[in-house]
Amino acid sequence: MQCVILAAGEGSRMRPLTTSRPKVMLPLAGKPMLEHLIQNVRDAGITEIYLVVGYHEEAIRTWFGDGAAFDVLIQYVVQRKQLGTADALRSVEPFIHDTFLMLNGDMILERSDLEKIISLPCPVMATSTTTHPESFGVVTVEGETITSLEEKSLRPKSNIINAGAYLFDAGIFSILKKIAPSSRGEYELTDALTDYISERTLKAYPLSVWMDVGYPWDMLTANEHLLLDLTGEKAGTIEENVIVKGQLILGKGSVIKSGTYIEGPCIIGENTVVGPNAYLRPGTTIGNNCHIGHAVEIKNSIIFDDTKIPHYNYIGDSVIGSRCNFGAGTKIANLRHDHGPVKVGGMSTGRKKFGAVIGDDVLFGINCSINTGSSIGSGTKVAPHTLVTGTIANNTVVR
Repeated sequence: MQCVILAAGEGSRMRPLTTSRPKVMLPLAGKPMLEHLIQNVRDAGITEIYLVVGYHEEAIRTWFGDGAAFDVLIQYVVQRKQLGTADALRSVEPFIHDTFLMLNGDMILERSDLEKIISLPCPVMATSTTTHPESFGVVTVEGETITSLEEKSLRPKSNIINAGAYLFDAGIFSILKKIAPSSRGEYELTDALTDYISERTLKAYPLSVWMDVGYPWDMLTANEHLLLDLTGEKAGTIEENVIVKGQLILGKGSVIKSGTYIEGPCIIGENTVVGPNAYLRPGTTIGNNCHIGHAVEIKNSIIFDDTKIPHYNYIGDSVIGSRCNFGAGTKIANLRHDHGPVKVGGMSTGRKKFGAVIGDDVLFGINCSINTGSSIGSGTKVAPHTLVTGTIANNTVVR
């Protein structure tokens, strides 16, 4: 069996984190989210994978290569213009022989669910349930049969949604040739499914675990989930008088200096220095070549590669890009006084605790204060003693 994974999009809702990388390469639990998906596809028994790429495709190609390092065979198909999911799927038609698994590249699935899906007769749509179905394609189901599909309705007919995982055979391509562009000017895969639905041949498979990683705050939720089953591995150096409680992965070449206190689960990448006297709290994932210095506290956050947080900083429930530098005393708030859900750009995160989204190459002076729900664009420079709040565009100077 073959697998097609759609990985061509930027992920505009993830800005500014996708300024210089595709959404599927954003890190979760120390790996690009796409790597977690590929590993589960492999473990479900599929080793022939087609990646549909486009936006910053070089990042995907460089990381995965031909797939040999991941015990799979990866081939790339380019979608030059983002003309919808059906257009992306049409691009792989010359390579598909029979039954295949198709997945959106920006979600977290379990291997056990993939094994069950590929054992079923096609066509199959994976489904999940949600408390906010108006944000997704909503389906109705009778028994195992999908009876309707409606995209992002203000009055959804159910709380069952299309989860973006399918089992098709080559017959889907003749249906794709018949669909017209949607009102958005895109060729939508969901339009192609109406034939199956009218014939009552499209079956639903309810997933046991499904996480849509659509917004930066969803990264924290997914990261928390992936860290639950973390098995510790310490390849770096831990000095005397360091306390580690819970599971910790410490990459080779990394050093945890004396006086540091770590509450797992946590991941620290390679060639990273932590401490002395730092405090890492559960849910924290730190990339490669980072510096987490003296009297720094980090809680439930994702820190990308090459970022420096070296003196008297607090980072709570935040996602921070690559090559950032925090001046001494700069801190991120993560809790509203009214304990209500934090909003970013007017949109609720659904989280009582959320700090900030910070793009790549952001530089902070000393003693800056970053308010809850801030989004700071890549390349921004922030003057000392500055309060940062709201949404800041890329390459802004904030005084």
